[in-house]
This record gives sequence, structure tokens and C-alpha cells, in this order.
Amino acid sequence: MEPFVYDVNLAGAIGDGESDDTEAFKNAWNVVCSSHISSGIFRVPYGQKFLLQPLTFNGECRPKNITFQIDGILIAPSDPSSWKCKETNCNNWITFQHFDGLIIQGTGSLHGQGQKWWQMGCMHNKVLCSSQKAASFAILDSKNVHISGLTSVDSRKWHISIERSSSVHASKLNIKAPKDSPNTDGIRIQHSTNVTIASSIIKTGDDCIGIGDGSKYININRIFCGPGHGISIGSLGENGRRETVEYVTVRRANFYATENGLKIKTWQGGHGYARYIRFEHISFSKVIRPIIIDQYTCPLHQHCKNYSTAVEISNILYNDLRGTTNGEIAVELSCSKSVPCKNIRMKDIQLDYGINGKMYDGHPKSHCLNVVQSWDEGYVYPNVPCLTKN
Repeated sequence: MEPFVYDVNLAGAIGDGESDDTEAFKNAWNVVCSSHISSGIFRVPYGQKFLLQPLTFNGECRPKNITFQIDGILIAPSDPSSWKCKETNCNNWITFQHFDGLIIQGTGSLHGQGQKWWQMGCMHNKVLCSSQKAASFAILDSKNVHISGLTSVDSRKWHISIERSSSVHASKLNIKAPKDSPNTDGIRIQHSTNVTIASSIIKTGDDCIGIGDGSKYININRIFCGPGHGISIGSLGENGRRETVEYVTVRRANFYATENGLKIKTWQGGHGYARYIRFEHISFSKVIRPIIIDQYTCPLHQHCKNYSTAVEISNILYNDLRGTTNGEIAVELSCSKSVPCKNIRMKDIQLDYGINGKMYDGHPKSHCLNVVQSWDEGYVYPNVPCLTKN
């Protein structure tokens, strides 16, 4: 049986980029969601711009297989004061929740229009800022989700958030915001399992991909990252919480002009673990700090003392990492005195000092603190003295 297809224009959407099309999108969704046909397609046509207030699509529908075909441009309100949040939590702009079997695809784009939000700053307007804390595009409490082809531009904060979900596959995404845009993580993953991010370009002002508490079996493959803050695990264990991340694989990532490359970050005094993490076949160009493990995250402007507890970091592999750094410390392993890092393995690593693709005579350094039962194999440069030669 052919899927039921419904275009938002049939529900009254104007698509001129100025008229509010939120109600038309809600009406179109109600039609698709209540259809008696087993598969439904919600179509956003090419060549039109749709201004939308915060909007939630709930997947508890009659059709079991839903496709959002987004070929047009979705636009968020540009002014924070025009953000309508009367009855629903509008931390996110476009939310998909409670789906089992969802495809979101197309050649379209989401324009978060975050410029005024970035200028506002949380210190100056905490009420408005409280509604800025999440994503342009969120997948919540869902499973068997496929996302492909979309572009996200200038999000208020995170571009894409994946939370409390499983079996999510995202590919061929184009994510972009200025390098000085605050907190504009490309993709943020939390409390989710079996998530794949592949073949995507992420240029933003914070982490290209951030992996938070409760994440496991995360696969990241063929990502271009830069500008931005690299791929980050954490931060974990803030305020003494027990938080965990495990079974993460990052392969064939390319970092260009990023602040960080591969980072694992935890708070002193926390509990839990980050373990079974593999970074393989990675290239760096003009990256200030390519490899970082930092267990000394503390509140801003406070001295970071050693606590008796820490998030345990173990079983980390760095294999075939190459490129240039324009920072002094290419490899930083700053681990807890009470809960040292262990089973850290580095194999075939060469990080030279260079700018604009040219190598110079400067020698990048490594910093190593409280690392035990760890080793290197093959050629590792710069030398990391706390690793035993295998």
C-alpha cells in the first residue's frame, strides 16, 4: 500500500518566511498522525520558508512508519522576546518524541537565528536564557530513528540533541555556526544507546559532538570538525553525581583549526566511569590540543583540589592519530591522584608542530599525571613518559 502523503501547504501553511506557520504544521501533523494507512509522509516542500514557533511532534500515532520529508527552510523567531512558551516546555525548537520507526530526511535546513540569543548572555537575562538551554532539533524518548541530509544553521544553543533514545542513525548532516557562537554544540548525546553519527560536516562554536551521561555504544565515523571544540566525552560527575559513558568509537575524523581534538572531561569529586573508548584513524590540522584527558574540571575561578573520589577513566585506545598542532601541549593526560587513569594505550601517533599545513622546528610536548598500567606501541610522538613501552 502506498504511504499517505500530506503537504503542509494543504493545512494552510503560507511559506513566505514571515507568516507564522506553526498552527498549519500542527494541523498537518494531526492529519498524518491519525491516518489509517500504515506509513505516513509529512512533507515540507522545497522553495519555501516556514516561520515556526517551538513545535513538538509526538509519535504516538496510528501509522507505525513516519517520514518527515523536509526540503524547505524552517526558520525560528529571531528575537528572544517573541519566543512563545505559554503551555509547553520550549527548551527545544523542533522536538520529536515517543517515536518507534522515524525517518527525517531531505535537502532542507533549519535556521535557528541564534545571533540575538548569543548576544543576550545568561548573566544579563536569566529568564529568557532559561529557555535557551537546549536544541534547535531534538530526538527524545525514541528508537529506530534515521536522520539524513539536513542542514542546521545558527542554533540558539545546541544544534541537535539526542536524549533517552536508542538505535539512532544520523548521516550526511551539515551543521554550521560561527566559531565564536557560545555553547552551539553540533550534536549532543545523552542517556542514549546505539547511536551512529556518520559522514557529516560540523563547523560551530563549541563541541562538534558532545557525549554525556548514560551514553553507550556510540559510533562516530567520517566526521569533519572545525572550527569548534572537537569531540568531547563529558563533562561527567559534576556536583558529586555518578555518571557513565562506555563503548564509544570514533573513527576517521578530521579536525581542522579546532580548540581541542579528542577530549575526555570529568569533575573532581564525581563518581562513575568513562571506559572502553576507541579513537582510531584520526587526522589533525592546526589543532591547539589534539589529545586531552582532564579529571580536574572545577567551578570557574575556583582552585581545583584533589578529592577522594573521581569518575574512573580506563580502557582508552588511541590508534593511528596524525597531523599538526599549533599548541604547546599536544598530549595532555591529567588524571586524579585518588582514582588514576588506567589501561590507556597509544599506538602509532605523530603530532608535529605546524601552522597552515607547514611544519616547523618546534617540538610539541606532552603532560602526564597519575596514569597507571598503560603503554604505547609503535612510534608515538611526542613521547608520553608515563606510558610503558610495549
